[in-house]
Amino acid sequence: MATIVHRRSPSPLKILASAVAISFLVFISASFAFTSRSLPSRLPLSRFESASDGHGSLRRSILAMKSDPLKPRLDQLQKQADDHRSLALAYAAYARKLKLEYSKLVRTFADISRIYTDLLKKPSYQALFSSDAANLDETVVRQFEKEIKEKIKITRQAVSESKESFDNQLKIQKLKDTIFAVNEQLTKAKKQGAFASLIAAKSIPKSLNCLSMRLMEERIAHPEKYVDDGKPTPPELEDPNLYHYAIFSDNVLAASVVVNSAVKNAKEPSKHVFHVVTDKMNLGAMQVMFKLKEYNGAHIEVKAVEDYTFLNSSYVPVLRQLESANLQRFYFENKLENATKDTTNMKFRNPKYLSILNHIRFYLPELYPKLHRILFLDDDIVVQKDLTGLWDIDMDGKVNGAVETCFGSFHRYAQYMNFSHPLIKEKFNPKTCAWAYGMNFFDLDAWRREKCTEEYHYWQNLNENRTLWKLGTLPPGLITFYSTTKPLDKSWHVLGLGYNPSISMDEINNAAVVHFNGNMKPWLDIAMNQFKPLWTKYVDYDLEFIQACNFGA
Repeated sequence: MATIVHRRSPSPLKILASAVAISFLVFISASFAFTSRSLPSRLPLSRFESASDGHGSLRRSILAMKSDPLKPRLDQLQKQADDHRSLALAYAAYARKLKLEYSKLVRTFADISRIYTDLLKKPSYQALFSSDAANLDETVVRQFEKEIKEKIKITRQAVSESKESFDNQLKIQKLKDTIFAVNEQLTKAKKQGAFASLIAAKSIPKSLNCLSMRLMEERIAHPEKYVDDGKPTPPELEDPNLYHYAIFSDNVLAASVVVNSAVKNAKEPSKHVFHVVTDKMNLGAMQVMFKLKEYNGAHIEVKAVEDYTFLNSSYVPVLRQLESANLQRFYFENKLENATKDTTNMKFRNPKYLSILNHIRFYLPELYPKLHRILFLDDDIVVQKDLTGLWDIDMDGKVNGAVETCFGSFHRYAQYMNFSHPLIKEKFNPKTCAWAYGMNFFDLDAWRREKCTEEYHYWQNLNENRTLWKLGTLPPGLITFYSTTKPLDKSWHVLGLGYNPSISMDEINNAAVVHFNGNMKPWLDIAMNQFKPLWTKYVDYDLEFIQACNFGA
């Protein structure tokens, strides 16, 4: 018979406790399952635990999981760093183009650029850019932002400090560009102006041409009055005891003013002899001009350069050189762009500088073999005092008495000759003081003794290709009379009335001779008004030929 075991029934309190426990376990299980479905599977537990410290922190963390604001902020910071690094590099590149004093700026901006590069390469910050948005460490991002802002502040301060300097440089560069453009225009205008001035200076005024033509008409109409052929040479023309002057000119009016002024200021005009040499074309007009009036007993000889037969191309280097095709092209080309290639020496392109009438000054001993001393005068001078005192000067064995023109570094031999040529460099001192042609007192005996004409021939032959000096008569004169020139007191000869308006009237009034050297000759419309009366006072306005040609007083 089976044994029947009797169990005690659970009490109602135990049943209630069990039900409560089961319900709690079900709630916990359901909550965990819900939370697990809501979180990404890659979220670490530690992050979840730290985020569940409080209701506010939990809410912020859950929002960050969906859209983290650190990532766009990090991208913005990187972009700002790159932009300011580029800005620093741009300023460094510009600073390199400026002058040496901006080398410090170059280094400054280069250093700033490297700071950005070094900052972005820090391992702790590089990790930020290699991480995804969910793994960004806000503390590191904030530290990165702080450093970026500090570097940006430094960059902007450097840019601000240098901007004014750079702006000034830009303004200066713009001004330089403008000045360069204006200078180009000015240079072109100067060339054209110099060419026009040269034409105005070397052209024959209508009134002057009229005078020559009317005098020539008179010569043709009445040859018996003016021809000296067959007549014996007056002894005064070769008398070495008288005061002799040499004037070489093709300008009738200018030559007459030289003679008029010298005669009117001479104490004893009858002791003065003027040797006027012109070319064949102007010989008739010149003969008539000096036969129209008496000159207070002064003696005047008028001859053509062609009358001196020894002056031919086989003897005179200049005449032989003038036959050269290259030299003719140099002198007679008439295009503006060719004529103005060398503005500084444009005046030397005038054919008169190769004219034998300009070079016969180097043949004075042969022109006047019986004379011991002679005074050479240009046709653009005015004599204001008696000049006989020149014959009393002790020449100390020198050939040429002349007024020196140098002051400071100006008008020295270096300005007239090519000292890069070995021959010139060897023979002459570039610092030697130059002197003036226009009023030169020559000791012809010393000239013959020193063989100055032969010296002139030697150097003129060497300069056929114009490598020793630019053309003209002053450079060969400086060479020929090198170390044989005696300086005269400056009051004997004042120059510059044809180009320098600032010469004082006191200096002019004290001068024995004033010289209108330059382009503004007194017989031209371009003459300087303040000096022109010094010349016009010796023009014979009472002569009918001058009145007929409308010369203004």
